[in-house]
Order: sequence, then C-alpha cells, then structure tokens
Amino acid sequence: MDTQDLIRAMAADTRRRALPLGTAWRVAMALALVLAGAVFALALGPRPDALASLETARFVFKFVVTLALAASAFVLLRRLVRPGEEARTPLVWLLAGPLLLIAAVGLELLAVPSADWAARLVGVNARVCLTFIPLIGAAPLVVFLAVLRHGAPARPALAGAVAGLLAGGLAGAFYAAHCPDDSPLFVASWYSLAIAGLAVAGAILAPRVARW
Repeated sequence: MDTQDLIRAMAADTRRRALPLGTAWRVAMALALVLAGAVFALALGPRPDALASLETARFVFKFVVTLALAASAFVLLRRLVRPGEEARTPLVWLLAGPLLLIAAVGLELLAVPSADWAARLVGVNARVCLTFIPLIGAAPLVVFLAVLRHGAPARPALAGAVAGLLAGGLAGAFYAAHCPDDSPLFVASWYSLAIAGLAVAGAILAPRVARW
C-alpha cells in the first residue's frame, strides 16, 4: 500500500467514526470550559471593575483576540485530526488573532506617547499572567490531547501545538477578566508568551499520546 492509499484508508476509517469523534469534540469543549472556569474561579476570579470595564474597548479587545485564536485553532484542530482533510484555509484563519493584535499594537503606539510605551509593555501583572494562563489552560490541553487519540493526526506535533493554542486562547479569555492590564502591548507580550508555552507543551506531548 502506497502513501496515498494509506491516507485514504485512514480517512475512510475516521469518517466511519465521524459521529463518535464529533461527540468527543463537543464533550471535550464543554469539559475544557468547565475545568478552565473552575481553576479561574478558585484561583483568581474577575477583577472588581470587570462589568464596568466592558464599556472600554481595550478591555473587550482582550476577549476578542483570545477567542478569535481559540475559535480558529478549534476549526484547524478538527481538520488536523483527520488524515487527508484540507487544512490550509483554517491554517490561514489562525492568523486572525495575531493580525488583530498587531493592528491594535500599532494603533496604541500611534496614540500613546513613546515615553509611556515601556510602562504599557511591562504592566503590573506580568508574573501572574505567565503563571495563570498556563495553569488555567493545562487541563483543557490534556482534554484536547486525549481527543487526538480518537483520530489519526498525520502531523501529531502540529496538532498538539494547535491544541495548545486552543487551550491557551480559552485560558487567555478567562484570565482577561481578571487581568488589570488592558494594553495591547501587554497582551501581545505576556499573553502571547504564556500561550506559546502551552503550544510548545502540546507539540511535545502529542506525538507521545496520539500515536497510531
């Protein structure tokens, strides 16, 4: 059997299990949200002015960019778990969150005096950010890696990295409700670094747990 025949056979096998795999993803998303929400609620909770801050664009933007990352990563991950599925378009969609963030950073650099850039970048909560985004995202990452075992990802390291981005996007959205730093410069630096850590962890772990 050549490579193309093998891919077609694997794709046919995953299609036969499409309903169980689809159910597994729905259960995984629900479980990931519950686990992430529980860690967030027990460890941090929303900041005191969270409701009032919903009227400010920079606070809301944190949810826009993190949820855009999570949504695009989820679409791509569902493609990657099935061998032979077209993943190029969802891979492009994965750029939506970063591009939004780059645009926001550019606007902030234009609007804020250069003397204030360093303060906006460093913020007041960087250490907490680097600690709790991975902590909130750890359980969702484990859940998503478990679902990879139900499919047959042809590139498990890539699938694991995308699973980490999905977990990180969800964790970042929860953490954004607590974070007192609303600057896009802060989000671009510290949120990105924390989420990247989950992506690296996913890339390392997936080939070990999603073998076929």
